[in-house]
Amino acid sequence: MKSNLKLLTLMLAVCLTAAAGQPAPARQADDPNPPEQVVRLVFIHHSTGENWLADGYGDLGRTLGENNYFVSDTNYGWGPNAVGDRTDIPDWMEWFHSGDTPVYMEALFRESGQNSSYTRSLSDPGGENQIIMFKSCFPNSDLEGNPNDPPGSYADMTVSGAKYVYNQILAYFASRPDKLFIVITSPPLSDATHAANARAFTGWLVNDWLRENNYQLNNVAVFDFYNVLTGPEAHHRFRDGRFEHTVGSRNTLYYPSDDDHPSMQGSLKATEEFVPLLNVFYHRWQADAPSQIQPEPASPGENAPQPELYPAQPQAAGLVDDFESDNPAGTNGWEPFWDEATPTSMHCAAEAEMALAGERALILDFDVSPGAWATCALFYESPQNWSSAEGMTFSYRTAQTDLTFNLDIYAGSRDAQETYYYTIEAPPESADGWIPISIRWSDFHRADWEENAGAPFARSDQVVGLAFGFETYADAPNTGTLWVDELSLLGAQPAVAPAPLVGGTEPAGDAGDAQRQPTFRRLLPCGSAVAFPLGLVCVAGLMRRRLRGGKASQA
Repeated sequence: MKSNLKLLTLMLAVCLTAAAGQPAPARQADDPNPPEQVVRLVFIHHSTGENWLADGYGDLGRTLGENNYFVSDTNYGWGPNAVGDRTDIPDWMEWFHSGDTPVYMEALFRESGQNSSYTRSLSDPGGENQIIMFKSCFPNSDLEGNPNDPPGSYADMTVSGAKYVYNQILAYFASRPDKLFIVITSPPLSDATHAANARAFTGWLVNDWLRENNYQLNNVAVFDFYNVLTGPEAHHRFRDGRFEHTVGSRNTLYYPSDDDHPSMQGSLKATEEFVPLLNVFYHRWQADAPSQIQPEPASPGENAPQPELYPAQPQAAGLVDDFESDNPAGTNGWEPFWDEATPTSMHCAAEAEMALAGERALILDFDVSPGAWATCALFYESPQNWSSAEGMTFSYRTAQTDLTFNLDIYAGSRDAQETYYYTIEAPPESADGWIPISIRWSDFHRADWEENAGAPFARSDQVVGLAFGFETYADAPNTGTLWVDELSLLGAQPAVAPAPLVGGTEPAGDAGDAQRQPTFRRLLPCGSAVAFPLGLVCVAGLMRRRLRGGKASQA
């Protein structure tokens, strides 16, 4: 009996030990050894990256070659539209989240040249680059705002604006599981003014970015170049079969050269810690990457397949209006309304001046007097049941860089109409190309002047209309042009990265957060750590009053 009890106890202990060790196989499977085959890699960078790659300085290019990576890189002047000139954090929107993304990515995937000085001993294996590394330079560690700021709703050089950028570009990465994207965090500055912000942001990238977006693929990884350069005791590496991310005692650059470019010592330390990590990232990605990773490049004259620009977005459950016909079924078409007590003017119609798809798009020309409002609305003859969808999706572009507008949803009945709205602050990129946006029902909130102000929208089965609206402060006009196309219902299936692609309701915070007006700053090249403001991107807190129910005046 005692023998059986001892045996049972031993078996139970073995089972418990096995159960407690369930995560261990994943760690044991991590492989820091080089790939067995030569893998093509391209690195987007400027001068800090150039130093890091260079033989006799950071030795990254040569070391990557020794680990079976065929390395190419971009630099100033590279690519279509010289996009290589632009590697600040807000510029990643142009690279990975704009109408030019397919053009840039085709050139990037096929790039095989050297734009820095490093030894390449491997032969080009052919095909496309499979790994895309990208890094902003040290001025991008000069982020304004506060360390704990949540993601914002447009791109700028603040903590919230930087988080916004990385949330947006994640959609493109999700659309290309056949590529491995490696984010290299910006190196630190010697100036401690905003060092706490930089530390918080890089920590968010490493620890929270993918988790907050519920990102399930293994084709995105982060190397904390920033942290590695803050001190000898600061590490981001793979050692003894596990990841080690150790934060040191300082947030500023420990390894300066004559300026804020990292020294040879710091660059060599980064190479030593990064390359084994890259090997682990590569093997993790390969474990669930598509079987056909590398199609052969198309010969001249062939129609090479192009990736869909934003397939990671939830797909539309139904088209509301593509603006190719005058009136959607069951409506009188889009109608302009404005505050008739002011000199405000509003024009909206489906015209052929500019379109994303087809021949026409909705154009909205508005000149809203201070303190007034204007809308372009579509009303249905009978309530629409859109409860099978998750929200609205469309694309837009603007004639200027500081435009703010609302998307309104009207629910209930025409006699007892409820108004819900969502404010959109157009990023600077909207003046250069079309911007896709997806807004979930939960992001719409009840208008301030109605009962239950601020309540989330829950009447998607009783939609009577929708509108694009414009308002102003009491002492400032709002004038501009907006184009809208491909207005659809957001599909019911969530995307791989379910966070709203543009915008998103920020968590409740201090009252002062709503009044904060961060600025967008184009950074100087890496040769200078000085940044300068270009002016306000958009006006925070604009649009607090909306169309008060009825038709005020009509063109």
